Amino acid sequence: MTDVLIGTCGWTDPALLRSGWYPPGHRDAERRLRHYATRFPLAEADSPYYALPTARTTALWADRTPPGFRFDVKAFSLLTGHPTRPAALPPDLRGHPRDEALRAEIWTRYAEALAPLRDAGRLGTLLFQYPPSLTPGPEAESFIRTARERAHGWPFAVEFRNPAWWETGRTASFLSDLDATAVATDTHEGMSPVPVTTSRLAVIRFHGRSPLWRTGTKEDRFRHTYTDRELAEWLPRIRPLTARTKELHLLFNNCCADAAVKAAEVMRDLLAPSHA
Repeated sequence: MTDVLIGTCGWTDPALLRSGWYPPGHRDAERRLRHYATRFPLAEADSPYYALPTARTTALWADRTPPGFRFDVKAFSLLTGHPTRPAALPPDLRGHPRDEALRAEIWTRYAEALAPLRDAGRLGTLLFQYPPSLTPGPEAESFIRTARERAHGWPFAVEFRNPAWWETGRTASFLSDLDATAVATDTHEGMSPVPVTTSRLAVIRFHGRSPLWRTGTKEDRFRHTYTDRELAEWLPRIRPLTARTKELHLLFNNCCADAAVKAAEVMRDLLAPSHA
């Protein structure tokens, strides 16, 4: 039977902290995460996209969560071709050319930092989110394939921010050949396809339906309060997945106050057996 795990993209967003969702006395990192893990079995760790984590940090994440809890962890920006500030790189690598040798070294350090999560059974998947500038074609496929080869043996999920990837007929088979999970999305542009490319895992990320998805500030792009009806639209697409994958991860990225945790709670209720 498929495990459907629901959570949010991050648990330390300043707007969430200000919303009052965390009980009084849960302002420190340990108590926040411990409380979050009593409410949801899944979280996305976004901070590794901006800076390489340390093994000490991920070991603490594992220690502060119960067995069965999962972290989906975003790949560091350089690994996916996003612009990366020099200050985000380790000091000894800041003068290095932005080439495959640098990405290989970054991958080695990233993997070492995530080893405690993997060893503790807390790692759901690595999430390689590729930018809109990555357009379909042989060069892009080679770039992704190289990343997958480095991450051989690791769970590997891919989200495309360029919709052209799902306008071709080969993307699902390409990801399946890589043993990579295809990440479906919900945005202002609509609901993307939900192809099952591994029997291990399916992932859907709910980014919100802001009309400023492509043009606004980060806060503007993800500001949205899902209605029950908008979430229920997904049920006919979600339920068939439970017969095709071992785990299904539903992650809410619609930031601003407690909008993401509330949407996650509504989706959990909609998927409860009493609503089936």
